[in-house]
Amino acid sequence: MTIVETSLGLGGRLAALPPDWPGGYWWHWLVFVVIILIFVVVMVMAFIYMERRGLGRLQARLGPNRAGPFGILQPVADAIKVLLKEDIIPAKGDKLVHWLAPVVAFVPALMIFAVIPFQDGALLVDLNIGILYIVAISSVAALGVFMAGWASNNKFSLLGAMRDVAQVVSYEIPLILSIAGVVLVAGSLSMNKIVEAQSVPFILLQPLGFLIFFMAACAEVNRTPFDLLEAESEIVAGFHTEYSGMKFALFYLVEYTEVLALSAIITTLFLSGWRGPLLPPFLWFLIKVVAVFFLIFWVRSTIPRLRIDQVMAFAWKCLLPLALINLFITGLEIVALPDGLPWFLIFVNIAIMAVLILLWSRFFRLGGGRVEV
Repeated sequence: MTIVETSLGLGGRLAALPPDWPGGYWWHWLVFVVIILIFVVVMVMAFIYMERRGLGRLQARLGPNRAGPFGILQPVADAIKVLLKEDIIPAKGDKLVHWLAPVVAFVPALMIFAVIPFQDGALLVDLNIGILYIVAISSVAALGVFMAGWASNNKFSLLGAMRDVAQVVSYEIPLILSIAGVVLVAGSLSMNKIVEAQSVPFILLQPLGFLIFFMAACAEVNRTPFDLLEAESEIVAGFHTEYSGMKFALFYLVEYTEVLALSAIITTLFLSGWRGPLLPPFLWFLIKVVAVFFLIFWVRSTIPRLRIDQVMAFAWKCLLPLALINLFITGLEIVALPDGLPWFLIFVNIAIMAVLILLWSRFFRLGGGRVEV
């Protein structure tokens, strides 16, 4: 029996929710819009607390511990503080674009959740091109960052915005190629169908694809060590240097919303989404999302920020050729084994990933030492 053909998978299948649940087209949309908004707000506040508290522990300090028991109300205190701050716009900046930029950055990040399945059938809309929709809509957020840098009339803000554009263009290519491997194995672009195809999580069948996707996506959402667009040691605070008050809070919300979306996408594409034994499907989905987020902020607390030339070289010299090789190998496996992928390919693909990473680390260098300007 092949991996993709196994019908029960991890703990079997529960009955899928009907497309118009809880009854009627407009009720479906209203209920799931409310669910998505509540989910995003609550999870973002939880992520902020978890990261600040977790980074404290990982860096041998306490972290937030004053606002509420164990500092649990710190995100609320931060929100109140930011809302009370004065909203300042540069005198020679573009006021309209300055105001629109955080909105343009936030809306696409929120729209990603329209096609994320919380359990079988539990999503706003099951597009048959779901992952293509995510790739398209997530690229728009970079426009908001560039608008912020341009409208601020500040050289540091503009430099940070240009870095973001360069990163998005560079890392979008290996990211999409890594997704293509998953689509080949699943045989569908629908996020719900991709989860249904994962009798075994695709992280085992596509280990190299997962690694490429994880690193490219971290660069796209500007997480350490790829957060060059707001490098405080180089360009003050990057694209949001001239932002304060509620508009700064919205950019802060965008960062964590994008990280939440990234965690949900990785869970759906590589960790079999809501599938799992014993526990309810939504709880499995939530556990996996939190686990991915823990990995993201663990990387942040461990690895220092790269230089901009190293970030660009990493995309073009390492991730892009590895993504092409991974796609080629996946295509060969699909053509050679049209009836389904056997279990032994898990170990074969892990071995191939290890060999390729070892070879690339020997033959390619991103540049080290000091760079004089």
